[in-house]
Amino acid sequence: MEKIRVSAVKYINSYPFMIGLRDSEVAAMIDLGVCHPSECANRLIEGKADIGLIPVAMVAGMKEYHLVSDYCLSTNGEVRTVLLVSNTPFDEINTIYLDYRSRSSVTLCRILAAKAWKREYRWFPAPEEFDITAMKHGEAAVMIGDRCFEYARHFRYRLDLGLEWKKFTGLPFVFACWVSTRQLPEQFTALFNKALSEGLERRNESVTLLQEDSSATPEEVISYLNHNIDFSLDERKREALAKFIEYIKELNITP
Repeated sequence: MEKIRVSAVKYINSYPFMIGLRDSEVAAMIDLGVCHPSECANRLIEGKADIGLIPVAMVAGMKEYHLVSDYCLSTNGEVRTVLLVSNTPFDEINTIYLDYRSRSSVTLCRILAAKAWKREYRWFPAPEEFDITAMKHGEAAVMIGDRCFEYARHFRYRLDLGLEWKKFTGLPFVFACWVSTRQLPEQFTALFNKALSEGLERRNESVTLLQEDSSATPEEVISYLNHNIDFSLDERKREALAKFIEYIKELNITP
């Protein structure tokens, strides 16, 4: 059997999934690669992956997609790793830079600006060479992932976008789901789902995957994975996902 190409997010929040996929029965059936969230989406859409842990914003524009598992990356309030950061008070901000690594988080920020904050901003992409610590007065940036553990402390003002969505809608927020562009064999998807579940049961072991130069401590990672990230794609999360896609279409946002 030809191996199923799986594209996963390289951030700490997906470490439990990687442990499960690495050590399970399904490991021999997959070719696992890791990258930034936006690249996961590109790989799936371009046919370079069969399954991707992709930003849910991309689902809005896909002609065909299948949610592969019962698990996702979501939050039911404060997420800690999806922030709008600035050294300017937020009511004085006029410009927001959008992290190139993200699709769902930057789209979430634009939706919150229009629907919750009722504010208009100038939006600019933040490429790889963008120095987030060198922003001027009136500027803010969306910052995601492991960088938040390292850089968040450099900013006087921080808005947690997971918490802002919760305040606005009363719903949890789903950042990424396991998606395929075609129907996969039921036996495979069952084993894949089982592997993810087994990884989540061992989530505290994720600290073993931390790089030596990581800014996050093992204690922070364990707390984060148990109190900030919610992995279950339940009916409430599906409702939140539908609401998010509804806003994308209403505001005509291209992720």
